Amino acid sequence: MLRVPGWKGALAGQHIDIRLTAPDGYQAARSYSLSSAAGDELAAVSIELMPDGEVSPYLVRGVSVGDQLEVLGPLGGWFVWRPSQQEPIRLIGGGSGIAPLVSILRTHIASGNTAPVHLLYSVRSPDFVYFHDELSALTEAAGAAVTIQYTRHAPEGWPGTLGRLDAARVASWAAATDPSSSTYICGPTRFVELASDALVAAGADPMTVRTERFGGA
Repeated sequence: MLRVPGWKGALAGQHIDIRLTAPDGYQAARSYSLSSAAGDELAAVSIELMPDGEVSPYLVRGVSVGDQLEVLGPLGGWFVWRPSQQEPIRLIGGGSGIAPLVSILRTHIASGNTAPVHLLYSVRSPDFVYFHDELSALTEAAGAAVTIQYTRHAPEGWPGTLGRLDAARVASWAAATDPSSSTYICGPTRFVELASDALVAAGADPMTVRTERFGGA
């Protein structure tokens, strides 16, 4: 959680940039999706540790309470969801790409919006589920229908399919949702492209499909 001077909250789905400056003046900046609800006083981000990365190792292992960081934002005006929207919502996340979708879920709950929500979450195994202790409560409170696609290992007795999400699975999932939905997809670039292409091929209006891709580490 970050306390940003002058912060007036953000829209669900927006992101911030965090920039680090080394003693020799070298700078590295990365964008991180917000997982906090719209209007929250603190900015919450979820950072995946990439051992060989430039920024994530420091943010995950090196930052202590009270440290100061250079933050720019909130940023982004396309990949956002507003409580005034009444159309059904489709959320598709891959791995840590669930972060901005959690922001949408939190905002949906806080606003009392009653639009139907469907979540498709692709993740390697139960151990890699982000927001593991909160996701079930969030989706239940939002009245969301949840489909989890485990790509490598599933819990014992798992009734769903196992394997990478492909176009056929995306299309099959989408067929059970309202075609008038607004869709938000976040994850690795190839994942996002596959999911968005599959939805459009299945008849979704491209203007209703919003995407966000991972950046550097």
